[in-house]
Amino acid sequence: MGTQITRLTRLAAAGLSAVLLFATTACAATSPAETEPDNKTSVPAPTGPINVVASLNQWGSLAAELGGDDVEVTSIVNSTNVDAHDFEPKTSDVAKLSKAQIIVANGAGYDSWATKSMTKTTNIVSAASVMGAVEGDNPHLWFSKDARSSMATAITDAYIKALPSKKKAFQKRLKAWQADEKSLETWASEFTKSHSNLTYAATEPVVYYLMADLGFKDQTPKGYTQSTASGGEPAPADLQSFQKLIEDKGVDVLVNNTQEASDATNMITGAAGRADVPVVDVSEQMPKDADTLNAWINQLINTIIDAVDPSYGCEDATDGDTADSNANSDDSSAEGSATDDANAQGSKASTGSSTEPKYIRQCKAAASSDSSQDSAKADAANGDPGDASGNDQTDSGK
Repeated sequence: MGTQITRLTRLAAAGLSAVLLFATTACAATSPAETEPDNKTSVPAPTGPINVVASLNQWGSLAAELGGDDVEVTSIVNSTNVDAHDFEPKTSDVAKLSKAQIIVANGAGYDSWATKSMTKTTNIVSAASVMGAVEGDNPHLWFSKDARSSMATAITDAYIKALPSKKKAFQKRLKAWQADEKSLETWASEFTKSHSNLTYAATEPVVYYLMADLGFKDQTPKGYTQSTASGGEPAPADLQSFQKLIEDKGVDVLVNNTQEASDATNMITGAAGRADVPVVDVSEQMPKDADTLNAWINQLINTIIDAVDPSYGCEDATDGDTADSNANSDDSSAEGSATDDANAQGSKASTGSSTEPKYIRQCKAAASSDSSQDSAKADAANGDPGDASGNDQTDSGK
């Protein structure tokens, strides 16, 4: 009996010791947490400029225009001498892409190499993703007004996310760009409204979206289009159909992709020359003489209009020249008109509101006349007998 009591006493003591040990351990574990000072520091706000890499110079141009001094943009494919379809990036290109904070790509299978080196922290803005295009669709999305507008918004959103402190600056640039895009679309749509049933054919469907925006109907033989879109050679029958279409003047204009020249395209453009069908040469990448993506689009639209209706939008310029030539016969009227114009311009300058659009119809005749006058003035300054107006003076012999 005494032995059992002793054992129970020992078990109770052991249990009490275990409880005390557990309590001590728990206190030891929690005490530091209760007294530990808060050493957490706030994450510094990101600073610019944002490192942006674009697969193509046309999208890179848009990215630079929207980012201004707050971004540094590098375009991988930036020459019309490079075929983007077969482009293979160099090691240095891959390195640039891997270090980019934002990658601006086209997508739809056109530049799949651009997104292979992206890291988990890289933000990608893809025209195909924005527009819902997939591989197999026409990938030349920069020629679409809807794609350009959607990309401008998507790029700006990416900038604001990467550099929130510059939100207002990014939004201001986007608003200015949208106003310019609207002026471009407005004058282009005015042409479309006054020109119905226009048709075209293309050696490659590079400007499909642009021609659709202008209201042109594609008459290119379907077999030929499918062959070129898949990167293959057109069948002889499709090539003959295309050649006959041109020889019969079945289209208003032929669009030729200068970056995809071949024996077949040379045959087609040759047929157009013999049939007096106007040919408009285009490239896939933005040429060096274009300052921005929309400036390039504006240039192309003017070239297309010159091919099908060169007098469109140029009547006012001709009327202006006629008015200038008749100025000497009605000096008082001319002076009054000039005064009114000056007052009107002064009023615009004082209010700071000019309604002159950035992208407009550029008439060949007017440009040629301006160039001739500039040349004549230069000749006159160098002692050439021609007068500054561009009219040669006849030596009277006196």
